[in-house]
Amino acid sequence: MIVTLTANPSLDRTVELGGPLERGEVQRAVSVRQESGGKGVNVARALQASGLETLAVLPGDAGDPVLSGLASTGVPFAALPIGAPLRSNVALTEPDGVTTKVNEPGPVLSDELQEALLSLLVDRARDATWVVLAGSLPPGVPEDFYATAAHRLRASANGAAPRIAVDSSGTPLAASLKGKPELLKPNADELAELAAMAGLHDAGTPAELEGSPARAAKAARALVDAGIGAVLATLGSQGAVLVTAEGAWHATHSPIRAVSTVGAGDSSLAGFLLAESTGADDEGRLRQAVAHGAAAASLPGSTVPAAHQTTPSAVTVTAL
Repeated sequence: MIVTLTANPSLDRTVELGGPLERGEVQRAVSVRQESGGKGVNVARALQASGLETLAVLPGDAGDPVLSGLASTGVPFAALPIGAPLRSNVALTEPDGVTTKVNEPGPVLSDELQEALLSLLVDRARDATWVVLAGSLPPGVPEDFYATAAHRLRASANGAAPRIAVDSSGTPLAASLKGKPELLKPNADELAELAAMAGLHDAGTPAELEGSPARAAKAARALVDAGIGAVLATLGSQGAVLVTAEGAWHATHSPIRAVSTVGAGDSSLAGFLLAESTGADDEGRLRQAVAHGAAAASLPGSTVPAAHQTTPSAVTVTAL
């Protein structure tokens, strides 16, 4: 089983525009979609869609629209009541796939609620093979919350501790390195920042990393050398790079028509974990990660793909 923790879940509304976004003007939407979201929630949704046993751990009161949305789609979850509504996020998508997001900060979690959320996670992850710690942190939560969660999960394990995957951004992602996760899933912006922190001061800009898989692999290698188990770096339309202690690979998908990039990175992580659960090797995990990400980008809103909607045969993997 794969357990996800989303400390700052959201109700994601995606508004599809019929033309380019025009600031200061009135525009009519072509369509509007609404889904329960947050990075960990999206990963759980994608895993559940492909038939893999999963559980989403998150804060939220009974009847909150985020929880109601999960229940309506059959995604198993364990929620901690917090006495406050969860946030709503809005994404505006243009016909060429360009996406503009406006994210609310989320409700404040007190020290007591933070401890209760960690306890709930540890309790529900006792039989998990992986625990995914994902997304932003709500107000009041310290930046090293994910590192604390990783340490707590390992200390509480009766047998083999679950492996930890982290997909976040900014200071929560940087602070998570102290938890030595087995898998880190940054995008190009996050990879550039993390590589510089790991001592690679010529890592390059995000655009340079997206344009050079070898350079992205070098940046990811600095993180692996610093104690991270593996790095799956998503590079937008340029695919993704996977770096482990055993090697490095770059994968790209044949061209697609991007509809919405919301949740594409989350789907890539789900694809990686799905392939790992079937015994795939590193190249196979990367192939499915890129196939999942491309499929998500071709779907509307924050829709996540099931495995049968992906085309791993359209992915080219190259050893670096």
